[in-house]
Amino acid sequence: MRIRAVLAASVTALGVLGGIATAGPASAGGSTTGDLGACSPYVSLRGFSDELDKTSLDGEPVGELSALQYDGSRLLAVSDTSVLWSLTRPSRSLVTKPVAYQPIRDEKGEPIDAEAIAVDRDGSRLITSEVEPSVRRYDRAGHVLSSLPVPDRFRVEPTGEADPNGSFEGLTLLPGDRSLVATMELPLSGDGLDANGNGLNRFIRWDRRGNGEFAVAQQYAFTVDAGLAISDVQAISPTKLLVLERGWKKGYGNTIRLYVADLAGAQDVSDVASLRDTPVRQVHRTLLADIGQCPSGGATAKQPQPNPLLDNIEGMVFTGRHLPGGRRELLMVSDDNQSATQITRLYSLAVRV
Repeated sequence: MRIRAVLAASVTALGVLGGIATAGPASAGGSTTGDLGACSPYVSLRGFSDELDKTSLDGEPVGELSALQYDGSRLLAVSDTSVLWSLTRPSRSLVTKPVAYQPIRDEKGEPIDAEAIAVDRDGSRLITSEVEPSVRRYDRAGHVLSSLPVPDRFRVEPTGEADPNGSFEGLTLLPGDRSLVATMELPLSGDGLDANGNGLNRFIRWDRRGNGEFAVAQQYAFTVDAGLAISDVQAISPTKLLVLERGWKKGYGNTIRLYVADLAGAQDVSDVASLRDTPVRQVHRTLLADIGQCPSGGATAKQPQPNPLLDNIEGMVFTGRHLPGGRRELLMVSDDNQSATQITRLYSLAVRV
């Protein structure tokens, strides 16, 4: 999503956990991974890299990256410019290089506004577009294989209730690959905001049927902090998700928060006309970290930021690497919107979930 003036809520004050060794000074391109300091009791910054910022491959600019996913030894990145990038697996210093790119098109050969990606067990890629919105299945060559069903109310206005710039921004396969979850970036118009200005967003889940295809199963309600929007989601367990919320305010900068969402006990709200008007059992959420509370690690910013480490973070993926203390490595990437005042930055975090 191209960020519009989304007003960021005030930064939550989280205590910084002491006792973590600080790595050496940051290099020009970022910092070496290894704990640079705590963002919260559950999250530590391991490093960052600006290596991809304003680079290109064969004349194609690397930028506007909205999602990350692993496909074997390669890191895939989806761009708002309707491009699927193949990157080398990041090194210890988070250096990664673009090695190939592939246009992402719809059934008519037209570009899409790609926002999220999941790699299915057969290697096909499930990619969202917020234009309709849609979730299409692509083969490795980039050909459309099929399209998942989407309930009518999730269509963009005026056909449905979705904001044209705020629909399927996150996508993840739950462990076992039997269920797929997409998260709405902004609330449907029929749901809106609660009395405190918090967004009443929906998750939608598809379950795999006997033929291997996904069918719509359930919807869930999830509260989003006032002024923020959901930019990505990653599965932690069959019932728990890591949710990335972000916002931007002119003259202030970005607010980036990580939440754990627990689907267990949440009500199926498929038949609920308005989350604003009807009490429901929502997805339980727990704040994991406000990324603005991370150490800067020597990062610099090209525009006002509460922490120079921050930018427009839109994508994340677990690397599969397990770290001491029961933590997992999480990569995040920022979308530079092809702007001179924004940065394509890759982050490494250690998270305990």
